[in-house]
Amino acid sequence: MNALWPRFLKLAYRKEPISSFIVIVGAVDAVIGGIGESWSLLSFGLMMVMLAVAIRWWQTQRRETELAEEPVTHFLPPSSSRPPLPLLTTSKRHSSR
Repeated sequence: MNALWPRFLKLAYRKEPISSFIVIVGAVDAVIGGIGESWSLLSFGLMMVMLAVAIRWWQTQRRETELAEEPVTHFLPPSSSRPPLPLLTTSKRHSSR
């Protein structure tokens, strides 16, 4: 578990740095508020974590709709419309000197 945790955090932070930063700040606030029995800090931290989860969900939903609306562009024609390429031969030419 210890070896997977840093890898998971790096992967999540590289994908969505803003929402990952908000999750980290909210989690630290929630832990400090829970340990110090500061209920306002605990609730603020939990709200920050929920906000980050909502932002990440909104970003993934927006990305899915953008991918669905984006037209597919083909830069090359279909392979059946092109003439076949000539075969390469490996004949060696010997020069007489």
